[in-house]
Amino acid sequence: MKGVRVAGEGIVAKGPQMAEIFRTIAKIAEYKTTVLITGESGVGKELIARAIHAQSSRHDGPFVAINCGAIPENLLESELFGHRKGAFTDATTDRRGLFEEATGGTLFLDEIGELPLSLQVKLLRALQEESIRRLGDSSDTPINVRIITASHRDLATEAQIGRFRDDLFYRINVLHISIPPLRERREDIPLLVDYFIERNNAKLGTEIHGVSLEAQKVLLEYGWPGNVRELENTIERAMVLADCKVLDTADLPDRLTRVADPVQAQLASGELSIKKTTQIIEEILIRRALQKTNGNRTKAAAILEISHRTLLYKIKDYKIVDS
Repeated sequence: MKGVRVAGEGIVAKGPQMAEIFRTIAKIAEYKTTVLITGESGVGKELIARAIHAQSSRHDGPFVAINCGAIPENLLESELFGHRKGAFTDATTDRRGLFEEATGGTLFLDEIGELPLSLQVKLLRALQEESIRRLGDSSDTPINVRIITASHRDLATEAQIGRFRDDLFYRINVLHISIPPLRERREDIPLLVDYFIERNNAKLGTEIHGVSLEAQKVLLEYGWPGNVRELENTIERAMVLADCKVLDTADLPDRLTRVADPVQAQLASGELSIKKTTQIIEEILIRRALQKTNGNRTKAAAILEISHRTLLYKIKDYKIVDS
């Protein structure tokens, strides 16, 4: 996988957007300052959080992750801050919360936008005072943790409409990393496919050697609304069902192969931006024209009905490498 940059376990990319994120991770890893990671579901927000932890001086300490939207509200406070024996009916013993479990390391609060407003107040206090109070306790406990948060929601908008505390938003948004969706960094798809094949061969005991050109074309043109997680699951499924050692279109789910038209593929991604959609379609058409003309740019420009000079500019803009 030539040119691959790896900032942490499972992060594979070579495009400029992810390269910039890797540089940011290297700059901020050593500081205790809070980090907010945003991006669509499936882009790898926890992997970025783990990469920050791994490159920090806290790497020998624990990395503790919690999905704030996956735990019932009545249990979440105890999960985060812990409780004393007798604090509520089922509290038969003292219990440390995740803030204390993460002492000396990193606490990753995933989907922090799902946190109830009542707990947002207590989280803000914990961040400001660097201490927490267990349920049923009368005194505070000092904490020494690095807080990284993540959300697929636009927390600035959530704060404006009153669903998220603006003071907490400002407190967690000191350092911000925005992860682009997979459809905006398609140059990473072949590398990710190779990585998932290599990893699954070891895990599943399979001997898949790669993907066919036609299958790769389908993978590149699909919108990937579930991002890297969807790609990973798609490759694993294909490897389990494959009859040959090279994955082909027949091994891919119908949702990928039935959306052959690039417009429909982009609409399937949920993207509503006319500018982004036009750029993606333009790139796909240029790639197809170059493939049809075996890389002859003059003939490709004629097919596309644009000037040769314009084609050269667009090849540079889209970072297209002739195959």
